[in-house]
Amino acid sequence: MEMGFYFYTACCFLVIFSKASTAIDTLFQSDSLIDGMTLVSGDGSFQLGFFSPGSSKNRYLGIWYNNIPMQTVVWVANRVNPINDSTGLLKIQSNGKILLLVQNTTAVWCANSTARVENPVLQLLDSGNLVVRDGKDSEPENYLWQSFDYPSDTMLPGMKIGIDLRTALHRRLAAWKNWDDPSPGDLTYGVELEGTPEMVLRKGSEKYYRSGLWNGDGFSGTPNLRSNPIFDYDFVWNENEVYYIYSLKNKSVMSRFVLNQTQSVRQRYTWNPETQTWKLFSIMPSDLCDRSGLCGPNGDCDNSKLPACQCLTGFRPKWLERWNSSDWSDGCIQSKPLNCKSGDGFIRIGKVKTPDTTNSWVNKTMNLKECRAKCLRNCSCMAYTNLYVTRGGSGCAMWYGDLLDIKQFQSDGQDLYIRVSASEAERQKKAKVKLAIILGTVIAALLGFLLIVCYILRSRRKLKDEVKDKNLNDREDKDENEDMELAVFEFGTIAQATDSFSFNKKLGQGGFGPVYKGTLGNGQEIAVKRLSKSSGQGLHEFKNEVKLIAKLQHRNLVRLLGCCIHGDERMLVYEYMPNRSLDSFIFDQTRRRVLTWSKRFRIICGIARGLLYLHQDSRLRIIHRDLKTSNVLLDSEMNPKISDFGLARTFGGDQTEANTNRVVGTYGYMAPEYAIDGLFSVKSDVFSFGILLLEIISGRKNRGFYHVNQSGNLIEHAWRLWEEGKPLDLADEFLAETGDLSELLRCIHISLLCIQQHPEERPNMSSVVLMLGSHNELPLPKQPGFLFYKKPFEADCSSGNDGSSSRNEISLSLLEAR
Repeated sequence: MEMGFYFYTACCFLVIFSKASTAIDTLFQSDSLIDGMTLVSGDGSFQLGFFSPGSSKNRYLGIWYNNIPMQTVVWVANRVNPINDSTGLLKIQSNGKILLLVQNTTAVWCANSTARVENPVLQLLDSGNLVVRDGKDSEPENYLWQSFDYPSDTMLPGMKIGIDLRTALHRRLAAWKNWDDPSPGDLTYGVELEGTPEMVLRKGSEKYYRSGLWNGDGFSGTPNLRSNPIFDYDFVWNENEVYYIYSLKNKSVMSRFVLNQTQSVRQRYTWNPETQTWKLFSIMPSDLCDRSGLCGPNGDCDNSKLPACQCLTGFRPKWLERWNSSDWSDGCIQSKPLNCKSGDGFIRIGKVKTPDTTNSWVNKTMNLKECRAKCLRNCSCMAYTNLYVTRGGSGCAMWYGDLLDIKQFQSDGQDLYIRVSASEAERQKKAKVKLAIILGTVIAALLGFLLIVCYILRSRRKLKDEVKDKNLNDREDKDENEDMELAVFEFGTIAQATDSFSFNKKLGQGGFGPVYKGTLGNGQEIAVKRLSKSSGQGLHEFKNEVKLIAKLQHRNLVRLLGCCIHGDERMLVYEYMPNRSLDSFIFDQTRRRVLTWSKRFRIICGIARGLLYLHQDSRLRIIHRDLKTSNVLLDSEMNPKISDFGLARTFGGDQTEANTNRVVGTYGYMAPEYAIDGLFSVKSDVFSFGILLLEIISGRKNRGFYHVNQSGNLIEHAWRLWEEGKPLDLADEFLAETGDLSELLRCIHISLLCIQQHPEERPNMSSVVLMLGSHNELPLPKQPGFLFYKKPFEADCSSGNDGSSSRNEISLSLLEAR
């Protein structure tokens, strides 16, 4: 056996050696690349071969710079499947599939071409890109596969980092875990499409750094980078793709940027030929203010000031004591409440990095005047700016809700127009007038003195008017509270029940504000949702929503006990659920066993009945739009209750669907037609119910799902098992061992019916409830939506060595609201 292997190795060596003089950069079907052999690009810049990183003895197939003394690896093929000996072998099959084998038998990594090919060859290009192309194709750049589409931790000139919207191919960087282990760490960098596209560096699920808005000339978060002498860069954003790319101004310079897991930074290096070392050119985050969200909502980070965090003009610290102790996490609130109906104003803040784009909206043709008018009409719009500074100020970008992660620059930067009360806008305007008056006193002291006296008298009258208006508003609020059809709690009562909203009483953070546990004077336990003051919801709209929710009476919906309106405070008071939310059980390795299959089935049926009530039996048809495990609460007897109606929409009796320009909800639960086109209906809630059902059965999250031998999300995993005739393999092991298998199988079947691609093919909730309670034969499900999302550092080798192609479909789940 060993003799045969060594003979084969020797043959491979002779084959490659014989071609060294003519094709050292190319591997043909008849060739194999073994450990110890390399391919070298035509100009000698890059080399492909096997290596061991750091002190590790594992072997990896990678690409590194060829013409410098220190080995600098820029790409790794089998980064999640190392080879523990020197028997690695690389070859290309007749169908264009690349295989990396151990002992010529077991595939540890593979890559499939996307089209039929007659004469496939594998070539290492001068750019460092490893490509598969047809040797008979007259156009050598018609690549069937390329390593640039599946980057590791390094970005090279000419490489795209971003998303192909036609195929949903997501090219992003993922750092090495450490110097000895090239497997993906939790530091990633890529394009995110939440609102306006921007470049985001994440550490795990946390946003660690972001580039800011692309304004046509550069990113607002790096305004000085455009004038650098080393490289040019561009950000392409059209209907086909969104990506960042750079090119070198001097082709003789070597430059790369790489993610550093140890320091949690994105570094750019250039090679210094005199010292024979890599020289650090730039680093992100580069300072304290580059840390995403450091100053909390509506904070402005300025490195030239001490402390660095300041409130935006027209805002004040939400909690002054915490703010003064350098705890800026709660951020700032409006100094004076907004009044959308009577008219607000805007103030300009110059030279800033634009806010987080999670809740933003763009129009590429609207001018700044039109942008202002549109923002002013929408009470949720908190800021706007030009989208492009290089096209005469065209384009419009708007932000909703709290403004997060704003950074102040001393030069360059973007202008941002922030919504404030009309009086605050007037005050800022008068402040400029005051400065002019003070300067005028130098020339005309007497005239200046008279003007200042007038200004002081006017300010006093205004202050008296404001005090008078405040007293009138307080009386009006009291009168309006008496008209509510629900219990209205005093602010003092709520504050006392929650120990003044103590951190120890905080249950969690919802989409529109924190939730606290409280105990009333009579001993009744309550849950208090304290709505964000800049959530965009006015007093009238808030009261209408409260009245609507108060009329929803069902055993599987969380009961609203009352509300509290105090100044600009809006709070909802719910019954307290002692067992918290469903996700705290099914995704916890210890607590999951508390929910046996019988309990889970009862929870599934309860959620279905609650959703049916919203869709069909309540006074108005209600679309929840954010159904997920964390929004299903459990009472003391583990009965499920649907909660969080902050995103719900009501329909008239005959209305069945609607469209929105602002997609809100949670990634992983949104139906395709809603995430892509903004179209929502009862069937989009059914899709979310199907995802929730899969998660309850499997004990795994749809988002972030990982399987050792497969890629893709939980939907793909479930569909694959269904097609293979092994659907029960989806269920959590202890459920499959002790539960009713026929009931389990029926629920898996129902979930697949609910998540079908097209809304009209999904059942409505009345049919789902009947399916759960009967044993009638069910229709066969069709292909689900959002299938086959592949991470860029993974490949599907499940087909072995037979050369069969794998699926090339990828998830279209590109939007993530909230």
